[in-house]
Amino acid sequence: MDEPRKHQVSLRGASAKEISRDALLEKVSQERENRNYARKAAYAAIFIQRVWRSYNVTRKVGMEFQEEWEILVKNQAEFMTGELISKSVLRPFIFFITCLSIRRRKILARELKCTQTCFKILLESINSTDSRKNICSLIVGTTEERRTSTYQAQKLISLCSFILSECDTSLAQSQDIFVLTSLALRLVVVLTDLKSWKIVNDDNIGDADAAVKNLVCFMGSCRSGLYVSLRRYISKLDVCFSPKVKNIVQTDDEFLITASAITLAIRPFNLRTFKVAGFSEFDLHSAAEQYSLHLLTIPWLTHRLPAVLLPALKHKSTLSPCLQILMISRDIIIRKMSDIDQSSMDCSLKVIPPVGWALANIIDLTAGSENDFLDSGALNQGLEFVSYVHGVTILADNLLAWLHNAGWNEKGNQNLEGNDGAYELPVSVQENETTCGSLKTSFMDLFRPVCEQWHLKRLLEISKRYAHMNEAKILPANNSESLENLELLDIAYFYSYMLRIFAAFNPMIGPLPVLNMLSFTPGFLGNLWGVLESSIFHGNSHTIGDANHGTSKVSGRKKEGIDKKPKQANKDGVNKWVNVLQKFTGKSQAEVDFSDSADDHLVDGDSLDVWDIEPLRHGPQGISKDMSCLLHLFCATYSHLLLVLDDIEFYEKQVPFTLEQQRRIASVLNTLVYNGLSFSLGQQNGSLLDSAIRCLHLMYERDCRHQFCPPALWLSPARRSRPPIAVAARTHEVLSANIRSEDAMVVHNMGSVITIMPHVFPFEERVQMFREFINMDKVSRRMAGEVAGPGSRSAEIVIRRGHIVEDGFRQLNSLGSRLKSSIHVSFVSECGLPEAGLDYGGLSKEFLTDISKAAFAPEYGLFSQTSTADRLLIPNAAARYLLNGIQMIEFLGRVVGKALYEGILLDYAFSHVFVQKLLGQYSFLDELSTLDPELYRNLITMMVILRSSV
Repeated sequence: MDEPRKHQVSLRGASAKEISRDALLEKVSQERENRNYARKAAYAAIFIQRVWRSYNVTRKVGMEFQEEWEILVKNQAEFMTGELISKSVLRPFIFFITCLSIRRRKILARELKCTQTCFKILLESINSTDSRKNICSLIVGTTEERRTSTYQAQKLISLCSFILSECDTSLAQSQDIFVLTSLALRLVVVLTDLKSWKIVNDDNIGDADAAVKNLVCFMGSCRSGLYVSLRRYISKLDVCFSPKVKNIVQTDDEFLITASAITLAIRPFNLRTFKVAGFSEFDLHSAAEQYSLHLLTIPWLTHRLPAVLLPALKHKSTLSPCLQILMISRDIIIRKMSDIDQSSMDCSLKVIPPVGWALANIIDLTAGSENDFLDSGALNQGLEFVSYVHGVTILADNLLAWLHNAGWNEKGNQNLEGNDGAYELPVSVQENETTCGSLKTSFMDLFRPVCEQWHLKRLLEISKRYAHMNEAKILPANNSESLENLELLDIAYFYSYMLRIFAAFNPMIGPLPVLNMLSFTPGFLGNLWGVLESSIFHGNSHTIGDANHGTSKVSGRKKEGIDKKPKQANKDGVNKWVNVLQKFTGKSQAEVDFSDSADDHLVDGDSLDVWDIEPLRHGPQGISKDMSCLLHLFCATYSHLLLVLDDIEFYEKQVPFTLEQQRRIASVLNTLVYNGLSFSLGQQNGSLLDSAIRCLHLMYERDCRHQFCPPALWLSPARRSRPPIAVAARTHEVLSANIRSEDAMVVHNMGSVITIMPHVFPFEERVQMFREFINMDKVSRRMAGEVAGPGSRSAEIVIRRGHIVEDGFRQLNSLGSRLKSSIHVSFVSECGLPEAGLDYGGLSKEFLTDISKAAFAPEYGLFSQTSTADRLLIPNAAARYLLNGIQMIEFLGRVVGKALYEGILLDYAFSHVFVQKLLGQYSFLDELSTLDPELYRNLITMMVILRSSV
C-alpha cells in the first residue's frame, strides 16, 4: 500500500498532477528569481542602449566639429588672434580630440594630423611678441579669461601626457608619432616655463608667474596623468643588463622626447613651498607621491635612461621629497604601490613587486657609486641621510612582508652562508626559471652599493657626527630635530633587512657579499656589541667576570664533600659510556671532566645564575624589536667572522673581542637560544633564532677545542627547567615522530633542545639520554616482534679468521635495520675448521672488536692516522681506489653504530675534523694542524705576511 500523502495540494483540480508543499514553494521561488533576472537584464539593456546612443551622438558631433575645425584652420590660420585661438580653435579641438582619441586610447592618422596642426598654431602663438596674437595674454587677462585659459592649458597638458604614453620607440612606427610627441612635450615645456612667455613685462610678471606655477602644480598632481604616462613611456624603453654597456644609445628624436619628459617630471619639485589658490602645501607633495609611485617602481629605471639624464634624477631636490613623503605617508604609499597595474608589464613585476623595484631604484640613485654618495650634490646633508636610511628600511620591511605572504619560508630558504638563498617562486613564474633567475640577478645588481665598505663607513660617520651633536646640544623632548638623527640602530635595521633580502633574491651566493663587508669593517662589530652590552647588562660589564672568578673556586671547594656518595653509584654506571663516547670524539678524560662534569656545576646555583641572562629568559619573544634587530645583525655578522678567525687572533690578540667579552657573548647567545626553543617560537623570529643558533654553535665548538668559557656557562639556562632524562628523551621522540608523520616544516620547540643545544645537559646526562634512546628503540622493536619469539630476526653469520673484514662486509652490509638484531657469530679458523662454541654475546663482541681493529688499521688502507701525537683516525683518501672502498667505510660506520647500540667499547679515537664533518658542522682553520701541520704553518705564515703588507 502507498504511504499516506502529506502536505499535498491540487493546483488545477483532481485531474492535475499533485505536488508537495515544499516543491511548490521552491517553484515559486525559482519563478521569482527568473522575474528579477529578467527585470535586471532589461534595465541593463536600456542602460547599454543609453550609453551607446550617448557615445554615438557625441562621436557624430565630434566628427562634425572636426570637419568645421579643419575648414576654419585652413582658411584663417594666418589671421588668428589669441582670443580666436581660445574660442574657435582650442575649444572644439579639445572636444573632438577627447571624443575621438583619448576615450578610445588610440590616435588615428586624421586626429594625429589635426593635433600636429593645433600644436604648431599654439607654439607659434606663444612665441609671438604681439599680445593680441599670444594666447598667454589671456592667462593673465580678466578673471573669466584666466579661468577659461587655465582650464584649456590643463586639458592640453593631459592631452600631451596621453600622447607621450602612446609613443613606443621599440616599434617601427611612422615618423609622425615622434614628431607629434616632440611637439606635445615642447608645448608643455613652454607653457610651464615663464622664460618662454614673450608677453611678460613688469606689469604682469606677478600674474604670469602665478599662472605658470599653477600649471606646474597641476602637472605634478594625479589629475594631469603625467607620471602615469611617463611610466608607460619609460617602461617601453630598452634596458641593457650588460655591465660593460652602461649608456643607452638613442636617436635624436628619442633623446629629445626622453629629455623633455624627465624635465617635466622634475619641474614640480621646485614648487614644494609654493601656495596658490586651489592648492595647499600638502597638495604640492602630490608630485613626490606620484613620482615615487609611478617612476621609482619602474624596473631598472636607471638602466633605461641615458646616463646624461641620471644626475637630474639623483639630485637631492628630487629624491629628498620622495623619501620624506615615504616616511610621512608610508601606509598610503605602500598600499598604492601594491595596487599598481601590472598587466602591461612583463614578468619583472610578477617576480619582484613594485615596492622591491622602488627599493632597488632608490639605492641605485642615491648611492650608485662612491662619488655620487659623497659628492656635494648627492645626499650629503644630515636630514637627507636620515631620510635615505629610513626610506630604505620602510621599503625593505614591506618587501619582506610581501615575501612572507608569497610563501617564502625564511627558515627554510635563508642561509647565511649563501648556499640556499633563493625563495620559491609562484607557480605562474616557474615556467621560465632561466628568465626569472637572470631577472633576480640583475635586480640584485642594483643593490651593489650596499655591499661596499664606503657605504657603511659613510653612514657610521654621519651617526657619530649626530652623536657628538647630541652630546653638545640637549634638545627638548617635543623638538622635531630629536627625531632626525641617524643612530646605529637605524643602520642596524638597514643592514638586517638587506641580509634577508639578499638571502631571498640572490640565487647563487645569498647574503655573502653583505656579510663579508660587515665582518671586515673595522669597529662595526664592536659598536654593535657595545650597544647590546649596555642594553642587556645595563652598563654592568664586569659583573659576570667578577662573579665567575669569585664563585668558581668556592663552588669547587663546596662540592668536594657534598653529595659525593649518593652520586657515586650513578657515576659508576655512566663512566663506561662516558669513556666510549670520549674515545670516538678524541677527547681525554681530563678534558671532559673539566668542561662537562655535572658534579662540578650542579650544586652552586649562584654561579649558574650569573650566566643566565635575565633580560633574555623569555627568548626572542621577550625582547623589543630594536634589540631583536641588533641581535640578528650581530649574530649573522659575527658567525661569519668566526669562520675565518684563527686561534691567534681569538685567544692571543683577542680580536675583535676580549675573552671576557667572548664569555658574555656566549652567555647571551646560550640564554637566548635555550629560551627561544623552550617557548616554541613561530616563524616571526625565525631569522634571529637561526643566526643565534649558528653563532652559538661556532662559539661552543671553539670552546670545546680550546676552552675559554667556564663549564657552568653552558649549563646555566637549563638549570631549573631541565626535565628528567627519561622525560626529555621520550618528549624528543614524540615530537620527532609527529614532525615526520605530518611532513611539516620543522618549528623550533622544547624538543629541539636535545638536538640543537645538547650542551645544556651535563655530559653524563647526555650519555644516559643516549642509552635511554637505545632502550626505547629496543622496546619498540620488541613490541613489533623483531627481537624475540617466532618473529625474531637475528642474523647467523660465519666469519673466517683471516678474512674478517671481507666476510663481515659481505654478510652484514645488506641487512639494513636488521643489524640492530642479535648477531650469532661462528668463527672458522685459518685452517678452515669451524671453531667450537656457542655465541651468547661473547663471540659477537669479539667479532665487532676484531673487525674494527683490522679495518681501522692504517695497513688495511681504509683509514689513516693524523701526524699529531694523538694519532687520530681519519678516512684515507686513497680508499676510493680499493675494491668497494667507499662502501666498506660506510659499513664500518654501521659497525661503530652496532657497537654503540650494544654497549661495546671500541678503543679508537677519530679526528675532530672527521667527527665535525659527520655532524655537518664547520671545521675551523686551526683544526687543519691536526691533519697537515706543515700546510697549516705555511698558510698562517702567508696570512701574517699579507696582513703586515696591508
